[in-house]
Amino acid sequence: MTKKSIVLYLHVHQPWRIRDDQTLFDVGTNKNYFSEEKGLKRQSNGEIFRKVAEKSYIPMNNLLEKLLKTHPEFKFSFSITGTFIDQAQEFAPEVLESFKRLVQTGRAEIIAETYYHSLAFFFDREEFEAQVSAHQAKIREVFNVETTAFRNTELSYNDELAKWADDFGFKAILAEGWDPILQWRTPNHIYRPKGTKNIRLLLKNYKLSDDLAFRFSNRNWQEYPLTTQKYISWLESSSYHGDVINLFMDYETFGEHQWAESGIFDFFESLVSYWLKKPEHGFKTVTEAAQSEPAAEISMPNTVTWADTERDLTAWLGNSMQQEAMKYLYALKSRVYNSQNGNLVEDWRRLTTSDHPYYMCTKYFNDGDVHAYFSPYKSPYDAFLYFMDTLRDMDFRLKDIPPLKQKNIRKTQKILQKSLFKTPKNTKRKKISARMLHRNLMFTKRKRG
Repeated sequence: MTKKSIVLYLHVHQPWRIRDDQTLFDVGTNKNYFSEEKGLKRQSNGEIFRKVAEKSYIPMNNLLEKLLKTHPEFKFSFSITGTFIDQAQEFAPEVLESFKRLVQTGRAEIIAETYYHSLAFFFDREEFEAQVSAHQAKIREVFNVETTAFRNTELSYNDELAKWADDFGFKAILAEGWDPILQWRTPNHIYRPKGTKNIRLLLKNYKLSDDLAFRFSNRNWQEYPLTTQKYISWLESSSYHGDVINLFMDYETFGEHQWAESGIFDFFESLVSYWLKKPEHGFKTVTEAAQSEPAAEISMPNTVTWADTERDLTAWLGNSMQQEAMKYLYALKSRVYNSQNGNLVEDWRRLTTSDHPYYMCTKYFNDGDVHAYFSPYKSPYDAFLYFMDTLRDMDFRLKDIPPLKQKNIRKTQKILQKSLFKTPKNTKRKKISARMLHRNLMFTKRKRG
């Protein structure tokens, strides 16, 4: 009998939120855009991180560690952004240590992505590749493992991205199992992306995933309350149409989006235990699942994401504010590169994080409620103003910097080599080609005071 396996993938991320007291009058005053200084109307990045750590990361990691010890068949995959790792190192090192313990079991796979959780693939391909390489290096440095599967920011995906990931050497890539794309097919198979040779595509079973991520504690949901037995019956019914059930969701589902009082932690522990009681049930990591032969070829010529009703890029690029902000941001890139200033580079890359345009979304109804829930600002218009005032200040800092020219690349490489890979001597690292060095300015990290 073919084994039916859950592929559990969790996404871990925290952005560097821009100060909400940044105004046009602060241009040129050298104010730190993301600092913990007093004067903020909202919670600081450190306060938010520690709050979510207490509610979600620490209890969920404790539970996962317990399940890994109790059930040898249990395993899962997760992605963790560079911005999250940086904040964990600064605000809550014990959180990062708990993630390390999970990875050290050999049954918690890390999925590669962009270091800064950016949408750079759609704006600047060199910047995108640089951020992916930076993320791989950070994972290697912190966790001492290699990444073999890839997910793009917000699960944004199209055929062109799959071709890139295949050429880059990844074995698997993740995407949304969206009905208009699948049509009569099921997300419970492994697929081959169109135009690729070796890579495999895993599609999120969004119905079963969102039952936990969004509907679990909703008392107006007709299936509330969701019991373990009921959910497992849904999993078994779904597994008739394939051998894998891809449950993809945010890590913060557990404890932050669905509070502990909802019973989400007890539910998850019970789910793993009851699912594994049957010998024909199991768990697989993303890379393990990708070892199966593809059932068919899937093509997504247009970009699909896992956000909002439309499942496209309109959550980040759907209005003129978002489009103007991203246009202005990426227009500064060549001058930022040419500045050879590690502080400027780090600030600019933090601004590429997709959360910033997400906060500017002006959608209504349920989608609008979700955007408002995640935003630290009073309105999308406030988010836009803070972001643009920050870019104006950055433009002022770059006032004497011309665009990057080819002749400056060699000089840039030498500067980068001095600051690359500041890690313990016993850490094994792969060499980065000279061609990539000039792209990887994000390795020149800011020294925080």
